[in-house]
Amino acid sequence: MGPRLSLEEKRKRMMDIFHESQEPYLLKELERIGPKQKGIVSQSVKDVVQSLVDDGMCHCEKIGSSNFFWSFPSEVAVKRANKRAELEKELTQMQAKNKELTDSINEALLGREQTDERANLLEELSETETSFKEQQTELQKFKECDPVLMNQKREEARIARDAANRWTDNIFIMQSWVRDKFNMDMDQFNKHFEIPPDFDNV
Repeated sequence: MGPRLSLEEKRKRMMDIFHESQEPYLLKELERIGPKQKGIVSQSVKDVVQSLVDDGMCHCEKIGSSNFFWSFPSEVAVKRANKRAELEKELTQMQAKNKELTDSINEALLGREQTDERANLLEELSETETSFKEQQTELQKFKECDPVLMNQKREEARIARDAANRWTDNIFIMQSWVRDKFNMDMDQFNKHFEIPPDFDNV
């Protein structure tokens, strides 16, 4: 009995079946081929194939009374390129927003006394900037990624988006701090620092 395969390894081997043959299959055919050619337990084939369909990596088409499944290498390459472009666009947007928030915070605190709040904000800003740089480095490795790395990039993009949202929350905290300490109206604060009316979490 061979080693137990992880879900990602099963997905990769199932994609190999599609790409090596470049033919459509019935589910029962995959349940027969999977164990023989790739060591995928037949009972797990259905769930593996469905996960590929859900992620857009495999097609499912009902022809007559049967469902056919297929995936061609050229389609995967196009999807990878599109995903990479999407991640790069998202990263650029997050960087722009991060710079905007950083400039606003620095201007708001210019000439004012050092506080624990400011120190904490600057520390978190540094961590966020480091995260953005790491994202850029990882994107350079993403040109020839496989489905496993694709899922990792989704998770990293989610983490980066969460970091941007934390900074949005920090701006809201800064608004309250300025309002209480300097008796500044929120509309006046937003206008002064050019914060748009629809400013919110991403």
